[in-house]
This record gives sequence, C-alpha cells and structure tokens, in this order.
Amino acid sequence: MPEDDSPVLDTLAEMTAASIEHSDLEAREHMLVRIAALVAVNAPAVSYLLNAGTAADVGVTLDDVQDVLVAVAPIVGTARVARASGNIAKALGFAIAVAEAELEAELAEEDAG
Repeated sequence: MPEDDSPVLDTLAEMTAASIEHSDLEAREHMLVRIAALVAVNAPAVSYLLNAGTAADVGVTLDDVQDVLVAVAPIVGTARVARASGNIAKALGFAIAVAEAELEAELAEEDAG
C-alpha cells in the first residue's frame, strides 16, 4: 500500500474529479446537482465538507446552496432540508476553524523564523 497521509480523502477527491470529467454538465452545475443529492440522501456534515472545496472552486456560492435547498424542499421535505442546513453550517464551521488554525500556524512559524 502506498505511503499516503490521506488515502480516503484523496480517493474521494479523485472520484469527484472523475465524475465532473465524465459528465456533460458544466462543473458548477455538476456540483449543484451533487449538493441536491446530498440533501436527498440525508448526508452527514462530512459529506458536505468533502464537496465544499470543489464547489467553491467552480463558483458555487452560499446563495446557490440556499437556492438548491429551496428547490429540493418540496421533494425531500422540511426535515431533510433543516438537517441539511445544519450539516452545511457544521461543515462550514469546521472548514473555517481549520483555515484559522492553519493561518495561525503559518503566522507563528513566520514569527519564529
């Protein structure tokens, strides 16, 4: 087995890239559909987190995500949309916390160097 710090995350990232590459949808629309699917399957916060970077990279905004939640609400129901909203908030909170920690580490390294 190859030495790799994050084989699961790397595999999931590769799967996402492959699904975008093999679809005729534009990357942005592809990620909006994935978000809708995550809502439909009642995905946990980590699933949103795993898709957040790619979604942001292709131009998906928080307003877009809110529009997706509104669009799927009549199909998936209030409970799933409410849970998805909470899980998206958890994922964003975690991403922000990680970014802040990385920034603090970089600043501390600069100060020490």
